[in-house]
Amino acid sequence: MAPEGGESGGGLSAYIVHHLTHNTATVAGDASFHMDSWLVGLLLGLLACGVLWSFARKATAGVPTKAQAFVELLVEFVDSQVKDTFSGDRRFIAPLALTIFVWVVFMNAMDLLPLDIPSATVLAVSGEEAMHHTYFRWVPTADVNTTFAMSITVLLMIIFYSIKIKGGLGYLAELFGAPFHAENPIAKVILAPFNLFLNIVETLSKPVSLAMRLFGNMYAGELVFMLIAGLFATWFTFLPGVLINAVWAIFHILIILLQAYIFMVLSVVYLAMAHEHH
Repeated sequence: MAPEGGESGGGLSAYIVHHLTHNTATVAGDASFHMDSWLVGLLLGLLACGVLWSFARKATAGVPTKAQAFVELLVEFVDSQVKDTFSGDRRFIAPLALTIFVWVVFMNAMDLLPLDIPSATVLAVSGEEAMHHTYFRWVPTADVNTTFAMSITVLLMIIFYSIKIKGGLGYLAELFGAPFHAENPIAKVILAPFNLFLNIVETLSKPVSLAMRLFGNMYAGELVFMLIAGLFATWFTFLPGVLINAVWAIFHILIILLQAYIFMVLSVVYLAMAHEHH
């Protein structure tokens, strides 16, 4: 399954490069975006909304079904996490946290599907030549563009709530007046650039840490699946490969859930910090 640039070399490296190549679309000249990450992320978001809406529509006041009980447990779990972290009005933050958690879990869980399905599908429909030149990665959170898009959205919400709670002038005063405080006007002027620099670094570090943590863990998990598939791709090593792949998949389930939980909690923590005055 070597891509165009690696067909001559072949082997495991070409196999990995092919599976790490995105399906891109070029817009506005040289600008491009990853069609596969965008499409899969959109479909999974719609699927997550549809699943939750379906359970909510079928919910009854009597004895709940197992599916309804699971969804209620999930909602209560997320709400309790938000309640412990966020002291303000939770009417928007709690649904936001639930959306983030469910959506990220759905995107992360794509890593559990066999990574050769897209290539095998193209091979069956269009042949080997088309397969070599067709790329499709279906783990959106293993794409740094996806994780940064989500974290930048959180950043914009942090700025929005900071201005909403503290006012425009109050937010600017906080940027220039903290963390180093001074009573003397001259000292305030001297400290203002240092405060602004530290606040900018602190603010920008939040989306960077959110994006890179999720991306790094999911990219590494995807790469391990590729290595297992490539190293055990013979009839002699097929059974050990299946066993090792199963063990890694079971362990990876914990990573999938944990990374979604961390992204959700940190987003809520950052929004809670935006409501605080320094």
